Amino acid sequence: MKHWQIDQLPWDSFDPSKVDPELLKSVKAASVVERNSVDYAIYLNNVFHDDPDFKQAADDWAKEEIQHGDALGRWAMLADPEWDYQAAFQRYRDFYHINLDVDQSVRGSRTGELIARCMVETGTSSFYTALADATEEPVLKALCKQIAADEFRHFKLFYDHMHRYLARENISTFQRLRIALGRVTESEDDELASAYHTTNDPVGMPYDHNRCIANYMARAMRSYQPKHLKRVTGMVFKTIGLTPHSKIQDLAFWGTEKLFFNRQKKFARMVGLPAS
Repeated sequence: MKHWQIDQLPWDSFDPSKVDPELLKSVKAASVVERNSVDYAIYLNNVFHDDPDFKQAADDWAKEEIQHGDALGRWAMLADPEWDYQAAFQRYRDFYHINLDVDQSVRGSRTGELIARCMVETGTSSFYTALADATEEPVLKALCKQIAADEFRHFKLFYDHMHRYLARENISTFQRLRIALGRVTESEDDELASAYHTTNDPVGMPYDHNRCIANYMARAMRSYQPKHLKRVTGMVFKTIGLTPHSKIQDLAFWGTEKLFFNRQKKFARMVGLPAS
């Protein structure tokens, strides 16, 4: 199926009066993270160096992620004409780096790597779905719906390859859960904090991880509704090999919902924003 193109979005419908300045900060940060997928494709090609099918899939995935970043950057420059997406991305590239000098996954196995990728796509698909539901700006809404659909498809891509490797590496459900939860907790590492810093802080302002991650999370998490978290827990259960839409998932959702919104409120207090 032919992939959508940036110029196909309804740019003429852009309505500056419906731009939420707090969501705009999240979009700016997201744009450079998406665009930086070129490095993750290099990393994945190194890890799966003898798997040409997956290497091609990773390259195709990266092209779509780069397009996400470029589209988000274009929208952000409409919303804030003084902001320079390309300059912000270069600042991010200069500031934040991942280790590309590897030939094995940092997750301990190829299955583990693919579980981690499933978790990333779970997070991004839920984030853009929540953002599409939260924004009233028509171009951003259309764009986020397109990106969310891509991210759900990317989840299936990595999930299918995960099962291919799972048959060889025989990783237990407990190990899969440990890897999945480990990747989820990494959402508060330097990648997103650095993205917020390099896209929203004035040049020359010192980087403070705690301040930047609180600013990013307070804004990114405020768009979520319980229905988005319900889908997240279902995707996590599917990835680790547990039955989704079960009483156990209902219990996991109950705990996840409380933890998620408590953390959102904590981050919001830290940066002086109203809670969701």
